[in-house]
Amino acid sequence: MAAASEPLSLQADVSRALELLEKLQKSGEVPSAKLVALQEVLRSEFLGAVRGVYEHVYETVVMPGSPETRASATAKATVAAFAASEGQAHPRLIKLSRTEHGFGFNIAGGEGPDAPVLVSRVLASGAAERQGGLRRGDQLITVDGRPVEGETHGEVVRLLREAGDQVTLLVRHAPELLDALERRLESARAAAARASGR
Repeated sequence: MAAASEPLSLQADVSRALELLEKLQKSGEVPSAKLVALQEVLRSEFLGAVRGVYEHVYETVVMPGSPETRASATAKATVAAFAASEGQAHPRLIKLSRTEHGFGFNIAGGEGPDAPVLVSRVLASGAAERQGGLRRGDQLITVDGRPVEGETHGEVVRLLREAGDQVTLLVRHAPELLDALERRLESARAAAARASGR
């Protein structure tokens, strides 16, 4: 477990587990096929996403009590985040550094209490494109640990502006939500044009 002053990172634990699995594999004590499958899980993109969400929750949620209590609560919150995204893309943690042009993406949505805030555009050569990970159609779940589901567009813009030189986003890819939002906006524009006689 990391000291209180340094950020939690489970990567060393995952690497150590992989080393131990390799030693077991060489010893022949456990069937090789089972060890290979476990190694594939430990190296998978999905486990990387789980680890990233766990570390983010651990660092951003204030939890009184012992380290064991905090770790247990963090594990439950991580499972809840993935359960909430069942049938959707799993959550991903994105860290971006601000440039002179901002974080390099635009958002849309947040026009009502149940309306998600979505990445509508990743700017060419901007921070989000260069630093990677953020995609058009990503739904913002948290901004620097603050949940933004149900927040207004203006409130999320304010949080991004006040984020400082770096921002940590918890997102899930939901392009179907962006498509639906763009269809609603296009219908509203067409209705307004018809109403004005154009």
